[in-house]
Amino acid sequence: MPVDLVLHNAKIYTTKGLATAHIAIDNGKIFKIAKTNLPKSSTKLNLKGNLVLPGLIDSHVHLRDQLLAYKEDFFSGTAAAAAGGVTSVMDMPNNNPITMDSKSLRERMSQAKNRIFVNVAFYSTFPKNTKKPPLVVKEGAIAFKLYLSKKIGDLNINDDESLSHAFEKAMEMNIPFAVHAEDRGMLEQGKEEMKRAGKDDIEAYIKVHSPNAEEKAISRVTRLARRSGAPIHFCHLSSLAGLQALSKARTTSLSITCEVTPHHLLLSSRDLKHHKTCALTDPPLRSRKDTETLWSALKLGSIDTIASDHAPHTIEEKKAESVWDAKPGIPGLETTLPLLLTQVNEKRLTIQELIRLTSEKPATIFHLRDRGHLEEGYRADLAVVDMKQEHKINPSQFFSKAKYSPFDGWKVKGKLLKTFVNGHLAYDDGEMVSKPGTGQIIRCVR
Repeated sequence: MPVDLVLHNAKIYTTKGLATAHIAIDNGKIFKIAKTNLPKSSTKLNLKGNLVLPGLIDSHVHLRDQLLAYKEDFFSGTAAAAAGGVTSVMDMPNNNPITMDSKSLRERMSQAKNRIFVNVAFYSTFPKNTKKPPLVVKEGAIAFKLYLSKKIGDLNINDDESLSHAFEKAMEMNIPFAVHAEDRGMLEQGKEEMKRAGKDDIEAYIKVHSPNAEEKAISRVTRLARRSGAPIHFCHLSSLAGLQALSKARTTSLSITCEVTPHHLLLSSRDLKHHKTCALTDPPLRSRKDTETLWSALKLGSIDTIASDHAPHTIEEKKAESVWDAKPGIPGLETTLPLLLTQVNEKRLTIQELIRLTSEKPATIFHLRDRGHLEEGYRADLAVVDMKQEHKINPSQFFSKAKYSPFDGWKVKGKLLKTFVNGHLAYDDGEMVSKPGTGQIIRCVR
């Protein structure tokens, strides 16, 4: 019997380096990778020696939709993902309505079904009722999300016992807790002081959202998590202070991982002051010293993943007169891969590191058993890139509804040509060529 598709003349990364091979795909999975003796196929496609990567797994994405669909929806957000070589995304729960129990999760999954171009997994906040967390996991939540900067969901983030209990439950279910680590008390106190002083500019925002707020939150979470040993994943690590707190916690037996975003690696507070609220995000862009420290940690293996923290808003929401009214968030699904390919071309990253940070390690942390690797038997989620092609980032051409970026005009080297999702060609040379529904809902499997 012939397989569904054979990709000829593909360049793939192996343990011995780059090699030319052919990839046979059948029933949405990689059937065979070989230089010769490929099975017959219904369709053949010549990739002309371009590089094939495992599709990116972005563990930090805000797809919005429902009552926030004016910012982004499942259709536009997953189209943006496919256009960025991202084949699986993990949707954050700070929606309207908030994803906070099995009912709201089930409704969100229902809204997404048949409207997604890539695979989507879902976070939930942690339910207050102690009987509900297992029901949320049974419904399919891939992980819980904890916001320490402000209360989102039912969990009392000011109460250590509540957090400890939540971590214990997560440990029982072997499900990760992803944490936005900024101390709420420090943020609220600093913001009130700045407002009383009549300060509402970028400088005031940077002072309030200080590295100390990140360090304090990380230290608190790791202290509380020691009781249970729950798996903790820190989102968007941004500072030297945060990294030091994380390094200290890793001297214990805790299961701790962390991510960094492209904007925290490639931009600094100087860029924030230049682009103003267009580049506003939480935590904010840091000093050059912080940026260089993150790069050093990444090269040493102390940072586990790179995620976009794709957080779309309208232009009007971004351009509020007061920084306290502006919505923090940067769209990143369509810029992550070209920015990182540029770093590979500049020899700041290797192909092996890129694959580990954006595909292999996210799959491991969040228990995505058959994704994240370019190997036989794994899902045929693939990104085909031309490593030599140069272009400029142009937000007006984004598939996302958010047509802005602090990377606007950046010259990048390395361009996505095609994205395959579950064995189907979803994106091809600037166009979406699949129908919504190519992507699948990824549910937690225990």
